Amino acid sequence: MSTSRPATPPMFISAPDMLAHWQGHRRLTRRVIDLFPEDKIFSFSLGGMRTFGELTNEMLMMAAPMAHGLATLEWHAYTPRTIATKADLLATWDESTRVIDEAWGRIPPERFQETLASFGQYTGTGHWQVTYVVDNEIHHRGQGYVYLRALGIAPPAFWER
Repeated sequence: MSTSRPATPPMFISAPDMLAHWQGHRRLTRRVIDLFPEDKIFSFSLGGMRTFGELTNEMLMMAAPMAHGLATLEWHAYTPRTIATKADLLATWDESTRVIDEAWGRIPPERFQETLASFGQYTGTGHWQVTYVVDNEIHHRGQGYVYLRALGIAPPAFWER
């Protein structure tokens, strides 16, 4: 019986499949953003939570900078521009998606197994870093679903990505 292990464990999911999974979530989150009434996206909240506009800005601060950092090991914090309308938010979301797509193809496959300190402070493997960003988006999108329901708006089915 052999006890040797390969130097790099095999991937559970391929990088292209992970990107497709993530982009499916991003398409769904974009639909949630688009459903918000213009006058509520930056003003409506429940129970002391941040507005969905603020939550979306947090997602923007993480997504494209993470993909860029994984590709280059240069961790640049996203500096949000002033986003005052839902149209601005959607345009920024779309630009972030383009940056993710462009950077993703430049991430070396072994990078997903490396232990990294993103932004000089968050330590984990590359795949953990990506998974964290996706999980954060899902969490905040769930808050958006609660807000939409409180506003009498049916959110999109979560499985339709």
